Amino acid sequence: MASHSPEFALRQLNISRTTDKSEMDEIEENTVSEEKRAEAHDGGLDEWQSSTHNPRNWSRGKKWMMTLIISFTGFLNPLASSMMAPGLPEIATHYRITSETITSMTLSIYLLSFALGPLILAPLSEMYGRALVLLFGNVTMVVCNIGCAFSPTVGSLIACRFLAGLGGSAASIGGSCVSDLFSERDRANAMAIYSLGPLLAPSIGPVWAGFIVQTIGFKWVFIMIAIGSGIAAVACVTLLKETYGPVIQMRRANTLLDLKGSAELEAIPGWNLGLSQRLSLNLRRPVMLLTHSLICTLLSLYVAFLYGTYYLMFATFPRLFKAVYDFGAGTGGLCYLGPGVGFISGTIVGAKAGNMVYLNLADKNGGKGKPEYRIPALVIASIFVPIGLLWYGWSAHARLHWIMPIIGTGIFGFGLTGAFISIDLYLVDSFQYAASALGAAAVFRSLFGFVFPLFSGQMFTTLGIGPGNTLLAGLAIILGIPFPIFLWLRGEKMRARDSLTRA
Repeated sequence: MASHSPEFALRQLNISRTTDKSEMDEIEENTVSEEKRAEAHDGGLDEWQSSTHNPRNWSRGKKWMMTLIISFTGFLNPLASSMMAPGLPEIATHYRITSETITSMTLSIYLLSFALGPLILAPLSEMYGRALVLLFGNVTMVVCNIGCAFSPTVGSLIACRFLAGLGGSAASIGGSCVSDLFSERDRANAMAIYSLGPLLAPSIGPVWAGFIVQTIGFKWVFIMIAIGSGIAAVACVTLLKETYGPVIQMRRANTLLDLKGSAELEAIPGWNLGLSQRLSLNLRRPVMLLTHSLICTLLSLYVAFLYGTYYLMFATFPRLFKAVYDFGAGTGGLCYLGPGVGFISGTIVGAKAGNMVYLNLADKNGGKGKPEYRIPALVIASIFVPIGLLWYGWSAHARLHWIMPIIGTGIFGFGLTGAFISIDLYLVDSFQYAASALGAAAVFRSLFGFVFPLFSGQMFTTLGIGPGNTLLAGLAIILGIPFPIFLWLRGEKMRARDSLTRA
């Protein structure tokens, strides 16, 4: 083999040194670039934290005005799910419906789309903003409820109800709006006000609608909902401001072109992704949360069970109080009094007590709060749920005075509200994308609300009202006590291993 000359070897060594120096310079430049990007990102975050455009830095009055608009929408849209119930006989007569299944579908189809909507609308709110999604929901409610009022056929009525439910599901992002506006230490009262609407609305709706149907006809039930949604839509246009930080930052970046490449733009998650990438990423997120996050899945399952039990209880009210206590159409409204009082008292007490516990634990931790500090309030509230179910079921089974089962429903309502508030707060505290987390929970919740009443008649006919509620109380204990305690003990470590939670 021919050997190379010394001059050739020296030339090769110099080339090698030059190459190594070029590679080192490139590596150093990349390292400096990465460091600059990290510094820009941190600087952008610091700038945003103190910015007047950050919703958390708005005045207290402005933040509460946003909360009240969001809470009104959160009350109105679930109201539409049950408000037409007293008019079902008139609707069946008007459209000459002979099938009980079709009659029930005109009511329940709303809950089906109400369950599926958050899978789309929640991630879209993280792309285009909360205000736009809420406006879309309210406008859809106006159009579709007018369509329901003047539908020529039962098919068009069912179609309009389905689309109305899709628009109504926009209310599921309300909890994430509260998260945008208030810090962890301040959001409990606002979350309680928002959470009251979805619980109180289904109990108020049938009572109010009963008088409307008797006096001016079932069409006015839909017209009244459309009017309410119209008011909410006007409020969205004139008063509601965007609350989602990344969307506000992106809009400012698009308006002020000199921000491109600046620290503020660098701090926006996903600012440099294309539309198709952003759509794919955002629309998959709620499903990912349900299938890949044990925390989100089990808390969503528990809150869905509570919501389904709530609807199941309401399905038994008319038959139970008529058969056992001989309540007529007028006095039948009294049976909704118990849950209503429970929801309101649960909102007041649950929010205040839960926040006191959270702040006390946070102060003991050097002023730094953790999502697990919401768990003690959840466990206490969960204890009231089976107590209320047992009280309601067995007092009615024993035919005690009618006030006794109503007190039981009030205890159940009290525990249900406290659990709802605590779970919503835990989810928004834990997950980076609060709308997707709450949207994922809303899917389970509405599906259970749709399905549970379907087997209430068979269950209570077979078991009886006392044993049937004992079964529900046992399930509430299994779902509502062990896992929250496990979260208290291991939740922080579980969140640390979960890529979907906040850092």
